[in-house]
Amino acid sequence: MNEWPDAQPAGPRRMRHVQRPQVPPQQPYPQAPQQQPQYDRGGQDYNPNFTQAQASGYDSGYSTGQVYGGPQDAGGGRGGGHGSVPPQYSPRPAGGPGPAAPDWRRRIKVGSAVLLVGVLAWGVGTYAWASSQMRNEVDLAKVIERPAEGDCTTYLIVGSDSREGMSAEEKKKLHTGSAEGKRTDSMMILAACSSGNTMISLPRDSWVTIPSFVGSESGKQYGPRGGSKLNAAYAMDGPELLVRTVEYNTGLRIDHYAEIGFAGFANIVDALGGVEMNIEKGFKDKKSGADFQAGQQTLNGEQALAFVRTRYAFAESDLARTKNQQKFLSALANQAATPGTILNPFTLYPTLGAGLDTLIVDKDMSLYDLAKMFFAMKGISGGDGKSMNIPISGSAPQGSLKWDMPKVKQLVKEIQNDEPVTVTSNR
Repeated sequence: MNEWPDAQPAGPRRMRHVQRPQVPPQQPYPQAPQQQPQYDRGGQDYNPNFTQAQASGYDSGYSTGQVYGGPQDAGGGRGGGHGSVPPQYSPRPAGGPGPAAPDWRRRIKVGSAVLLVGVLAWGVGTYAWASSQMRNEVDLAKVIERPAEGDCTTYLIVGSDSREGMSAEEKKKLHTGSAEGKRTDSMMILAACSSGNTMISLPRDSWVTIPSFVGSESGKQYGPRGGSKLNAAYAMDGPELLVRTVEYNTGLRIDHYAEIGFAGFANIVDALGGVEMNIEKGFKDKKSGADFQAGQQTLNGEQALAFVRTRYAFAESDLARTKNQQKFLSALANQAATPGTILNPFTLYPTLGAGLDTLIVDKDMSLYDLAKMFFAMKGISGGDGKSMNIPISGSAPQGSLKWDMPKVKQLVKEIQNDEPVTVTSNR
């Protein structure tokens, strides 16, 4: 006997429809929104590609092989399945091209071009600045009755006793005295030739003829003055008459003129950090302040000025001094005309600034001509040429020196024709 009541089969009941929350699709690129069909467990709007796991937001870890972010991933599974990797971590396909390697050749070319432009700009700027500092004050066009031009470039280099711009303390330190005006303390002819460079010292006590001339300032005509010391020409009418006197007595045309005073000379030496010299024999001179021991040493500005001005410590005062002047100027040029000075702005600018303010040159002399002069002097110190006193034949009135004119004429002819100099000086 069945104690249970008769059970009646239940009629079919419709299960309550549960709406799953829709997960917004993750799109790697902006695109028009797409509407996903809803999954209806009752069979309505059924989408065979829309799985239960997608509906619930659950990722089983398996993948259909689709790549994350592809067009078929719009359903928005959170994990993307096995092999579904976010774009920033997507591995490079096997055999595909990798990231481009840096083009070092192009970078080097561009860097070199930038460097070259920078160096050129610096060089042009420096040249323009230095040119503007030069004192082109001597007008050689005022010199009359000039000799014919030769094959070499000739410079008349003058050291004056100008104390322009010096304080009382500086005059005392450099032992210059306080005389007014300025006089020639040293004079040299530098002949820059393809056959070799020659530096010829002209003693200030040379006995010469001062020819007729036109005053550089007054414009007046002056007659000749026979029998005078060479340095009297500068005292009478400055650089123009000195050039005229040298040309008249030698027959050699002077192409350029360069003059520097005491202060400029000392400042250039100090700006270079001193000039190294080998003094063969020590000497002292109270008037110039010289006090040197024999041997290799570096002279500062004060010592260098004393070295080139000393005359009373030697038996042949003027001739011995000119030899020291040549020796020092060659050493100075050898140190100044080097890449270490020219390419180093911390040395170049102080050196140019120290010298150009007190360096007086002719109106036609450029910075390029000045550089050629220094390199010519450097060549002499390196053995490419010779240095000498102008040939002397004996003494003249007032303790002056008489030139050996036959030798002088031969020397001038060799320079004019750009021939190797064979003339020697006996002193």
